Amino acid sequence: MNDAVTLSALTFGAQAFVTLFVILDPPGAAPIFLGLASGKSIKQQRRLAWQAAAVSLFVIVSFALFGNAILDYLNISLAALQGAGGILLLITGLGLLTGSLTDSDSAATKNIALVPLGTPLLAGPGAIVTTMLYVQKADGNDQLTALALAIFAVHFIIGLTFMFSTKILALIKDSGVDLLARIAGLLLSAIAVEMIVSAIKAFFNL
Repeated sequence: MNDAVTLSALTFGAQAFVTLFVILDPPGAAPIFLGLASGKSIKQQRRLAWQAAAVSLFVIVSFALFGNAILDYLNISLAALQGAGGILLLITGLGLLTGSLTDSDSAATKNIALVPLGTPLLAGPGAIVTTMLYVQKADGNDQLTALALAIFAVHFIIGLTFMFSTKILALIKDSGVDLLARIAGLLLSAIAVEMIVSAIKAFFNL
């Protein structure tokens, strides 16, 4: 019986890990991280990599524990949360496209690990809602423990992915960094538009 419960918890944790990994998409977020972090030193970039993972972890864990209560108390719908996140990402994406976020003066004064990387890019509505659903689906402490381990494991991989991706910036020249920032801006803007469109559809039940 205990073996069956353990297997069930491992299966639940593995499912949660795969789902969150696909939604958070560390490899897909890496170019955006590099575009935003290009104006900083290698040491700062690596620190920001782990800060972004830590911020995302904090936000997701907070919503896993108190998400329903927070949204109900503030009378905020998930569609509104998604729309706000999309607008914030769109502003950041346009900043990358125009170069305003990669200027040395601008880059030095912004902590990109908090916004937009930690949230809403990583800890966005999709990841938040998914985590809240898994908390509701968890049957017993074993599955909750497996879910917690899955969340920590995904964010550890995010930190590693971002940290090792900084080696790319050391290999490409300034023109390559500028191109990477523009590509990251385009990707981020596309993600933002998808979030906004999804939020509009949810508002009007389309």
